[in-house]
Amino acid sequence: MRKTPATAHPSGPLAGEVAVPGDKSISHRALMLGTLCLGETAIDGLLTAEDVLATLSACEALGAKIQREGTSARVSGAGLGTLLEPDRPLDFGNAGTGSRLMMGLIGGHPIAGTFVGDASLTGRPMGRVLNPLRQMGVEVIARDGDRLPLTLRGSHNPIPVEYRLPVASAQVKSAILLAGLNAPGDTTVIEPVPTRDHTERMLKAFGAALSVESGPSGRRITVSGQKPLTPQPVTVPADPSSAAFPLVAALIVEGSDITIRNVMLNPARTGLLTTLQEMGADITISDKRETGGETIGTLRARTSALTGITVPENRAPSMIDEYPILAVAAAFATGKTVMKGLHELRVKESDRLAAVAAGLSANAVSHEMGEDWLTVTGRTRTLGGGTVKTHLDHRIAMSFLVFGLAADRPVTVDDIAVTETSFPGFSDCLTAAGATIRIP
Repeated sequence: MRKTPATAHPSGPLAGEVAVPGDKSISHRALMLGTLCLGETAIDGLLTAEDVLATLSACEALGAKIQREGTSARVSGAGLGTLLEPDRPLDFGNAGTGSRLMMGLIGGHPIAGTFVGDASLTGRPMGRVLNPLRQMGVEVIARDGDRLPLTLRGSHNPIPVEYRLPVASAQVKSAILLAGLNAPGDTTVIEPVPTRDHTERMLKAFGAALSVESGPSGRRITVSGQKPLTPQPVTVPADPSSAAFPLVAALIVEGSDITIRNVMLNPARTGLLTTLQEMGADITISDKRETGGETIGTLRARTSALTGITVPENRAPSMIDEYPILAVAAAFATGKTVMKGLHELRVKESDRLAAVAAGLSANAVSHEMGEDWLTVTGRTRTLGGGTVKTHLDHRIAMSFLVFGLAADRPVTVDDIAVTETSFPGFSDCLTAAGATIRIP
Protein backbone atom coordinates (compact mmCIF):
# COMPACT_ATOMS: atom_id res chain seq x y z
CA MET A 1 0.00 0.00 0.00
CA ARG A 2 1.32 3.40 -1.01
CA LYS A 3 2.35 5.64 1.87
CA THR A 4 1.44 9.31 2.16
CA PRO A 5 4.11 11.28 4.02
CA ALA A 6 3.28 14.50 5.85
CA THR A 7 5.36 17.23 7.49
CA ALA A 8 4.40 19.31 10.53
CA HIS A 9 6.06 22.71 10.66
CA PRO A 10 6.67 24.94 13.68
CA SER A 11 3.35 26.74 14.11
CA GLY A 12 1.94 29.86 15.67
CA PRO A 13 -0.74 29.79 18.37
CA LEU A 14 -3.48 27.16 18.06
CA ALA A 15 -6.88 28.52 18.98
CA GLY A 16 -10.59 27.83 18.93
CA GLU A 17 -12.94 24.94 19.40
CA VAL A 18 -11.78 21.59 18.06
CA ALA A 19 -14.14 18.72 17.21
CA VAL A 20 -12.76 15.22 17.67
CA PRO A 21 -14.45 12.02 16.46
CA GLY A 22 -16.56 9.61 18.50
CA ASP A 23 -14.98 7.19 20.93
CA LYS A 24 -13.64 4.07 19.25
CA SER A 25 -14.14 1.76 22.23
CA ILE A 26 -17.82 2.72 22.57
CA SER A 27 -18.40 2.49 18.81
CA HIS A 28 -17.06 -1.08 18.56
CA ARG A 29 -19.12 -2.26 21.52
CA ALA A 30 -22.35 -0.56 20.46
CA LEU A 31 -22.23 -2.28 17.07
CA MET A 32 -21.53 -5.68 18.61
CA LEU A 33 -24.18 -5.51 21.32
CA GLY A 34 -26.68 -4.21 18.78
CA THR A 35 -25.92 -7.31 16.71
CA LEU A 36 -26.78 -9.51 19.71
CA CYS A 37 -30.09 -7.77 20.43
CA LEU A 38 -33.49 -8.68 19.06
CA GLY A 39 -34.68 -5.40 17.57
CA GLU A 40 -33.11 -2.08 16.57
CA THR A 41 -30.25 -0.30 18.32
CA ALA A 42 -29.88 3.38 17.39
CA ILE A 43 -26.32 4.74 17.54
CA ASP A 44 -25.47 8.42 17.15
CA GLY A 45 -21.97 9.90 17.01
CA LEU A 46 -20.47 6.67 15.68
CA LEU A 47 -16.78 6.88 14.81
CA THR A 48 -16.59 6.34 11.07
CA ALA A 49 -12.90 5.48 10.96
CA GLU A 50 -11.51 2.38 9.29
CA ASP A 51 -11.26 0.35 12.51
CA VAL A 52 -14.94 0.76 13.36
CA LEU A 53 -16.10 0.27 9.77
CA ALA A 54 -14.30 -3.10 9.82
CA THR A 55 -16.33 -4.08 12.88
CA LEU A 56 -19.52 -2.86 11.19
CA SER A 57 -18.77 -5.04 8.16
CA ALA A 58 -18.10 -8.05 10.40
CA CYS A 59 -21.41 -7.55 12.23
CA GLU A 60 -23.21 -7.52 8.88
CA ALA A 61 -21.47 -10.77 7.97
CA LEU A 62 -22.88 -12.26 11.19
CA GLY A 63 -26.43 -11.40 10.16
CA ALA A 64 -27.04 -7.87 11.47
CA LYS A 65 -28.86 -5.42 9.24
CA ILE A 66 -27.17 -2.05 9.53
CA GLN A 67 -28.22 1.25 8.01
CA ARG A 68 -25.67 4.05 8.33
CA GLU A 69 -25.94 7.70 7.45
CA GLY A 70 -22.90 9.75 8.42
CA THR A 71 -22.23 9.16 12.10
CA SER A 72 -25.65 7.62 12.77
CA ALA A 73 -26.35 3.90 12.49
CA ARG A 74 -29.36 1.67 13.05
CA VAL A 75 -28.45 -1.92 13.90
CA SER A 76 -31.15 -4.62 13.61
CA GLY A 77 -30.05 -7.82 15.29
CA ALA A 78 -31.74 -11.22 15.45
CA GLY A 79 -30.95 -11.90 19.10
CA LEU A 80 -28.40 -13.68 21.26
CA GLY A 81 -27.52 -17.16 20.01
CA THR A 82 -28.63 -16.52 16.44
CA LEU A 83 -25.44 -15.29 14.76
CA LEU A 84 -24.95 -16.53 11.21
CA GLU A 85 -21.72 -18.14 10.11
CA PRO A 86 -19.94 -15.57 7.95
CA ASP A 87 -19.49 -16.56 4.31
CA ARG A 88 -16.28 -14.60 3.95
CA PRO A 89 -13.15 -13.89 5.99
CA LEU A 90 -13.57 -11.06 8.47
CA ASP A 91 -11.01 -8.42 7.48
CA PHE A 92 -10.18 -6.17 10.43
CA GLY A 93 -7.42 -4.21 8.73
CA ASN A 94 -5.50 -2.57 11.57
CA ALA A 95 -8.24 -2.97 14.23
CA GLY A 96 -6.81 -4.77 17.23
CA THR A 97 -9.74 -3.94 19.52
CA GLY A 98 -12.39 -4.89 16.97
CA SER A 99 -10.74 -8.20 16.09
CA ARG A 100 -10.16 -9.28 19.70
CA LEU A 101 -13.67 -8.43 20.86
CA MET A 102 -15.16 -10.14 17.83
CA MET A 103 -13.24 -13.31 18.70
CA GLY A 104 -15.20 -13.41 21.93
CA LEU A 105 -18.50 -12.73 20.15
CA ILE A 106 -17.97 -15.55 17.66
CA GLY A 107 -16.39 -17.86 20.23
CA GLY A 108 -19.61 -17.92 22.23
CA HIS A 109 -21.66 -19.18 19.29
CA PRO A 110 -21.61 -22.50 17.38
CA ILE A 111 -20.20 -20.96 14.21
CA ALA A 112 -16.81 -20.63 12.55
CA GLY A 113 -15.14 -17.39 11.53
CA THR A 114 -11.83 -16.58 9.86
CA PHE A 115 -9.96 -13.43 10.89
CA VAL A 116 -7.54 -11.58 8.61
CA GLY A 117 -5.89 -8.17 8.79
CA ASP A 118 -3.15 -5.91 7.49
CA ALA A 119 0.57 -6.47 7.98
CA SER A 120 0.50 -4.81 11.40
CA LEU A 121 -2.45 -6.79 12.76
CA THR A 122 -1.13 -10.02 11.28
CA GLY A 123 2.07 -9.60 13.27
CA ARG A 124 0.33 -9.10 16.63
CA PRO A 125 0.01 -12.07 19.05
CA MET A 126 -3.54 -13.07 19.97
CA GLY A 127 -2.75 -15.77 22.54
CA ARG A 128 -3.95 -13.74 25.52
CA VAL A 129 -7.45 -13.68 24.02
CA LEU A 130 -7.38 -17.15 22.51
CA ASN A 131 -6.22 -19.02 25.62
CA PRO A 132 -9.28 -18.26 27.77
CA LEU A 133 -11.53 -18.85 24.75
CA ARG A 134 -9.97 -22.28 24.35
CA GLN A 135 -10.91 -22.98 27.97
CA MET A 136 -14.49 -22.12 27.00
CA GLY A 137 -14.46 -24.80 24.29
CA VAL A 138 -13.47 -22.71 21.27
CA GLU A 139 -11.40 -24.47 18.60
CA VAL A 140 -8.58 -22.36 17.17
CA ILE A 141 -6.52 -22.82 14.02
CA ALA A 142 -3.81 -20.15 13.89
CA ARG A 143 -0.31 -19.41 12.68
CA ASP A 144 2.64 -19.95 15.00
CA GLY A 145 2.44 -17.59 17.94
CA ASP A 146 -1.37 -17.43 17.69
CA ARG A 147 -1.24 -14.83 14.95
CA LEU A 148 -3.59 -13.97 12.11
CA PRO A 149 -4.87 -15.27 9.81
CA LEU A 150 -6.75 -17.60 12.15
CA THR A 151 -10.05 -19.43 12.33
CA LEU A 152 -12.27 -19.90 15.37
CA ARG A 153 -15.07 -22.42 15.78
CA GLY A 154 -17.33 -21.82 18.73
CA SER A 155 -18.81 -24.63 20.80
CA HIS A 156 -22.46 -25.75 20.74
CA ASN A 157 -22.13 -25.85 24.53
CA PRO A 158 -19.82 -23.01 25.62
CA ILE A 159 -18.15 -23.64 28.96
CA PRO A 160 -18.51 -20.85 31.54
CA VAL A 161 -15.15 -20.13 33.15
CA GLU A 162 -13.59 -18.20 35.99
CA TYR A 163 -10.51 -16.55 34.52
CA ARG A 164 -7.93 -14.38 36.26
CA LEU A 165 -6.21 -11.98 33.88
CA PRO A 166 -2.43 -12.51 33.98
CA VAL A 167 -1.94 -9.06 32.43
CA ALA A 168 -4.33 -6.13 32.70
CA SER A 169 -6.27 -5.95 29.42
CA ALA A 170 -9.72 -4.55 28.75
CA GLN A 171 -9.72 -6.32 25.39
CA VAL A 172 -9.18 -9.76 26.90
CA LYS A 173 -11.72 -9.10 29.65
CA SER A 174 -14.28 -7.95 27.11
CA ALA A 175 -13.76 -10.92 24.79
CA ILE A 176 -14.38 -13.36 27.66
CA LEU A 177 -17.51 -11.52 28.81
CA LEU A 178 -18.89 -11.40 25.26
CA ALA A 179 -18.29 -15.14 24.86
CA GLY A 180 -19.95 -15.72 28.24
CA LEU A 181 -23.18 -14.05 27.09
CA ASN A 182 -24.19 -17.26 25.28
CA ALA A 183 -22.73 -19.73 27.79
CA PRO A 184 -24.95 -21.47 30.36
CA GLY A 185 -24.21 -20.35 33.91
CA ASP A 186 -21.81 -17.69 35.16
CA THR A 187 -18.63 -16.53 33.44
CA THR A 188 -16.28 -14.56 35.70
CA VAL A 189 -13.24 -12.43 34.92
CA ILE A 190 -10.94 -11.39 37.75
CA GLU A 191 -8.76 -8.38 37.05
CA PRO A 192 -6.06 -7.57 39.65
CA VAL A 193 -5.70 -4.07 38.17
CA PRO A 194 -8.83 -2.21 36.99
CA THR A 195 -9.03 -1.59 33.23
CA ARG A 196 -11.47 0.26 31.00
CA ASP A 197 -14.99 -0.71 32.02
CA HIS A 198 -16.91 0.29 28.89
CA THR A 199 -18.02 -3.30 28.27
CA GLU A 200 -19.45 -3.68 31.77
CA ARG A 201 -21.27 -0.35 31.60
CA MET A 202 -22.79 -1.06 28.21
CA LEU A 203 -23.75 -4.64 29.06
CA LYS A 204 -25.66 -3.36 32.08
CA ALA A 205 -27.36 -0.72 29.94
CA PHE A 206 -28.46 -3.43 27.49
CA GLY A 207 -29.94 -5.51 30.31
CA ALA A 208 -27.27 -8.18 30.76
CA ALA A 209 -27.23 -10.02 34.10
CA LEU A 210 -23.86 -8.64 35.17
CA SER A 211 -22.34 -7.98 38.58
CA VAL A 212 -19.08 -6.33 39.66
CA GLU A 213 -17.46 -6.89 43.04
CA SER A 214 -14.25 -5.38 44.34
CA GLY A 215 -12.09 -7.17 46.89
CA PRO A 216 -8.50 -7.71 47.97
CA SER A 217 -7.82 -9.97 44.97
CA GLY A 218 -9.15 -7.40 42.50
CA ARG A 219 -12.40 -6.81 40.61
CA ARG A 220 -14.66 -9.79 39.89
CA ILE A 221 -16.89 -9.25 36.86
CA THR A 222 -19.54 -11.94 36.39
CA VAL A 223 -22.05 -12.31 33.57
CA SER A 224 -24.88 -14.84 33.65
CA GLY A 225 -25.23 -16.23 30.16
CA GLN A 226 -28.17 -16.89 27.85
CA LYS A 227 -30.14 -13.86 29.05
CA PRO A 228 -31.63 -11.79 26.20
CA LEU A 229 -30.32 -8.27 25.61
CA THR A 230 -32.61 -5.27 25.05
CA PRO A 231 -31.77 -2.63 22.41
CA GLN A 232 -30.79 0.75 23.82
CA PRO A 233 -30.03 4.07 22.12
CA VAL A 234 -26.32 4.89 22.29
CA THR A 235 -24.82 8.37 21.98
CA VAL A 236 -21.08 8.03 21.43
CA PRO A 237 -19.02 10.71 23.26
CA ALA A 238 -15.86 12.26 21.84
CA ASP A 239 -12.85 9.95 22.10
CA PRO A 240 -10.43 11.03 24.87
CA SER A 241 -7.57 9.22 23.12
CA SER A 242 -8.17 11.34 20.02
CA ALA A 243 -8.66 14.49 22.10
CA ALA A 244 -5.19 13.92 23.55
CA PHE A 245 -3.50 15.13 20.35
CA PRO A 246 -4.97 18.66 20.05
CA LEU A 247 -4.85 18.86 23.84
CA VAL A 248 -1.08 18.30 24.01
CA ALA A 249 -0.56 20.48 20.94
CA ALA A 250 -2.20 23.36 22.80
CA LEU A 251 0.06 22.79 25.83
CA ILE A 252 3.34 22.87 23.90
CA VAL A 253 2.70 25.38 21.07
CA GLU A 254 3.31 28.87 22.42
CA GLY A 255 0.23 31.07 22.92
CA SER A 256 -2.35 28.34 22.29
CA ASP A 257 -5.85 28.04 23.73
CA ILE A 258 -7.99 25.07 22.60
CA THR A 259 -11.46 23.87 23.69
CA ILE A 260 -12.85 20.36 23.09
CA ARG A 261 -16.47 19.53 23.97
CA ASN A 262 -18.31 16.32 24.88
CA VAL A 263 -15.15 14.37 25.75
CA MET A 264 -15.59 11.09 27.61
CA LEU A 265 -14.30 11.41 31.18
CA ASN A 266 -14.66 7.81 32.33
CA PRO A 267 -12.18 7.44 35.25
CA ALA A 268 -10.60 4.49 33.46
CA ARG A 269 -9.67 6.81 30.57
CA THR A 270 -8.44 9.98 32.30
CA GLY A 271 -4.93 8.93 33.27
CA LEU A 272 -3.35 11.27 30.73
CA LEU A 273 -5.34 14.27 31.99
CA THR A 274 -4.24 13.55 35.55
CA THR A 275 -0.62 13.12 34.48
CA LEU A 276 -0.51 16.31 32.42
CA GLN A 277 -2.07 18.29 35.28
CA GLU A 278 0.59 16.89 37.63
CA MET A 279 3.18 18.14 35.14
CA GLY A 280 1.71 21.64 35.42
CA ALA A 281 -0.68 21.64 32.47
CA ASP A 282 -3.32 24.37 32.39
CA ILE A 283 -6.30 22.12 31.65
CA THR A 284 -9.77 22.94 32.94
CA ILE A 285 -12.78 20.61 32.91
CA SER A 286 -16.30 22.03 32.82
CA ASP A 287 -19.90 21.10 31.97
CA LYS A 288 -19.52 17.57 33.38
CA ARG A 289 -22.63 15.43 32.93
CA GLU A 290 -23.81 11.86 32.39
CA THR A 291 -24.95 10.28 29.12
CA GLY A 292 -25.43 6.58 28.43
CA GLY A 293 -23.69 5.58 31.64
CA GLU A 294 -20.57 7.61 30.81
CA THR A 295 -19.39 10.96 32.16
CA ILE A 296 -18.58 13.61 29.56
CA GLY A 297 -17.39 17.20 29.75
CA THR A 298 -15.59 20.09 28.09
CA LEU A 299 -11.79 20.41 28.15
CA ARG A 300 -9.87 23.66 27.74
CA ALA A 301 -6.08 23.57 27.36
CA ARG A 302 -3.69 26.51 27.26
CA THR A 303 0.06 26.71 26.73
CA SER A 304 1.84 25.59 29.89
CA ALA A 305 5.31 25.28 31.39
CA LEU A 306 5.50 21.52 31.95
CA THR A 307 7.77 19.74 34.42
CA GLY A 308 8.84 16.11 34.20
CA ILE A 309 7.42 13.66 36.74
CA THR A 310 7.45 9.94 37.52
CA VAL A 311 4.14 8.53 36.30
CA PRO A 312 2.69 5.96 38.74
CA GLU A 313 2.98 2.50 37.20
CA ASN A 314 -0.56 1.56 38.25
CA ARG A 315 -1.89 4.37 36.08
CA ALA A 316 -0.81 2.62 32.88
CA PRO A 317 -4.12 0.82 32.17
CA SER A 318 -6.00 4.13 32.18
CA MET A 319 -3.71 5.75 29.61
CA ILE A 320 -1.97 2.95 27.73
CA ASP A 321 -2.85 4.42 24.32
CA GLU A 322 -1.70 7.88 25.37
CA TYR A 323 1.94 7.18 26.20
CA PRO A 324 3.20 8.18 22.72
CA ILE A 325 1.66 11.63 23.00
CA LEU A 326 2.78 11.86 26.65
CA ALA A 327 6.34 11.22 25.45
CA VAL A 328 5.93 14.18 23.11
CA ALA A 329 4.72 16.40 25.95
CA ALA A 330 7.66 15.19 28.05
CA ALA A 331 10.10 16.24 25.31
CA PHE A 332 8.99 19.84 25.87
CA ALA A 333 8.96 19.64 29.69
CA THR A 334 11.69 20.66 32.09
CA GLY A 335 13.51 17.69 33.61
CA LYS A 336 12.93 13.97 33.33
CA THR A 337 9.65 12.12 32.87
CA VAL A 338 9.67 8.46 33.89
CA MET A 339 7.10 6.01 32.52
CA LYS A 340 6.88 2.42 33.76
CA GLY A 341 4.65 -0.61 33.23
CA LEU A 342 4.58 -0.18 29.46
CA HIS A 343 4.78 -3.86 28.44
CA GLU A 344 1.37 -3.61 26.73
CA LEU A 345 2.89 -1.13 24.23
CA ARG A 346 5.02 -3.94 22.82
CA VAL A 347 1.93 -5.63 21.31
CA LYS A 348 -0.01 -2.66 19.97
CA GLU A 349 -0.37 -1.72 16.27
CA SER A 350 3.43 -1.68 16.26
CA ASP A 351 5.99 -2.33 18.94
CA ARG A 352 4.79 1.07 20.06
CA LEU A 353 7.42 1.51 22.74
CA ALA A 354 10.25 0.94 20.26
CA ALA A 355 8.52 3.15 17.68
CA VAL A 356 8.22 6.02 20.17
CA ALA A 357 11.88 5.69 21.14
CA ALA A 358 12.94 5.67 17.48
CA GLY A 359 10.87 8.79 16.83
CA LEU A 360 12.47 10.56 19.77
CA SER A 361 15.93 9.59 18.51
CA ALA A 362 15.14 10.92 15.04
CA ASN A 363 14.28 14.29 16.57
CA ALA A 364 17.19 14.73 19.01
CA VAL A 365 15.24 14.02 22.22
CA SER A 366 17.28 12.60 25.11
CA HIS A 367 15.68 9.37 26.34
CA GLU A 368 16.29 5.85 27.60
CA MET A 369 14.19 2.75 26.97
CA GLY A 370 13.90 -0.61 28.73
CA GLU A 371 11.73 -3.67 28.21
CA ASP A 372 8.72 -1.99 29.79
CA TRP A 373 9.82 1.55 30.63
CA LEU A 374 10.78 4.83 29.01
CA THR A 375 12.38 8.00 30.37
CA VAL A 376 12.37 11.27 28.47
CA THR A 377 14.54 14.23 29.42
CA GLY A 378 12.93 17.47 28.32
CA ARG A 379 14.25 20.12 26.04
CA THR A 380 18.02 20.37 26.29
CA ARG A 381 18.86 21.01 22.64
CA THR A 382 17.36 21.94 19.26
CA LEU A 383 14.52 19.54 18.57
CA GLY A 384 12.94 18.20 15.40
CA GLY A 385 14.19 17.84 11.85
CA GLY A 386 13.69 14.08 11.70
CA THR A 387 11.60 11.61 9.73
CA VAL A 388 9.56 9.15 11.79
CA LYS A 389 8.58 5.66 10.68
CA THR A 390 4.95 5.03 11.66
CA HIS A 391 4.98 1.22 11.23
CA LEU A 392 1.27 1.42 10.26
CA ASP A 393 0.56 2.88 13.71
CA HIS A 394 -1.89 5.81 13.76
CA ARG A 395 -0.86 7.00 17.22
CA ILE A 396 2.81 7.22 16.25
CA ALA A 397 1.87 9.31 13.20
CA MET A 398 -0.35 11.72 15.12
CA SER A 399 2.01 12.06 18.08
CA PHE A 400 5.01 13.10 16.01
CA LEU A 401 3.02 15.45 13.82
CA VAL A 402 2.01 17.21 17.05
CA PHE A 403 5.72 17.17 18.01
CA GLY A 404 6.59 19.02 14.80
CA LEU A 405 4.18 21.87 15.57
CA ALA A 406 6.25 22.91 18.61
CA ALA A 407 9.72 21.83 17.47
CA ASP A 408 12.50 24.06 16.18
CA ARG A 409 12.54 22.28 12.83
CA PRO A 410 9.84 20.47 10.81
CA VAL A 411 9.08 16.82 11.54
CA THR A 412 8.00 14.35 8.86
CA VAL A 413 6.08 11.10 9.32
CA ASP A 414 6.31 8.52 6.57
CA ASP A 415 2.54 7.92 6.37
CA ILE A 416 -0.35 10.12 7.46
CA ALA A 417 -2.93 7.83 5.85
CA VAL A 418 -2.80 5.54 8.88
CA THR A 419 -4.51 8.25 10.96
CA GLU A 420 -7.78 7.30 9.21
CA THR A 421 -7.76 4.23 11.44
CA SER A 422 -9.06 6.26 14.38
CA PHE A 423 -9.16 9.99 13.55
CA PRO A 424 -10.57 10.80 10.11
CA GLY A 425 -9.59 14.32 9.10
CA PHE A 426 -6.85 14.60 11.73
CA SER A 427 -4.71 17.06 9.78
CA ASP A 428 -7.75 19.17 8.80
CA CYS A 429 -8.75 19.34 12.46
CA LEU A 430 -5.39 20.77 13.52
CA THR A 431 -4.90 23.05 10.52
CA ALA A 432 -8.31 24.62 11.19
CA ALA A 433 -6.96 25.57 14.62
CA GLY A 434 -3.84 27.15 13.12
CA ALA A 435 -1.38 24.27 12.67
CA THR A 436 0.84 23.94 9.62
CA ILE A 437 0.80 20.36 8.29
CA ARG A 438 1.78 19.83 4.67
CA ILE A 439 1.03 16.76 2.60
CA PRO A 440 2.86 16.51 -0.74
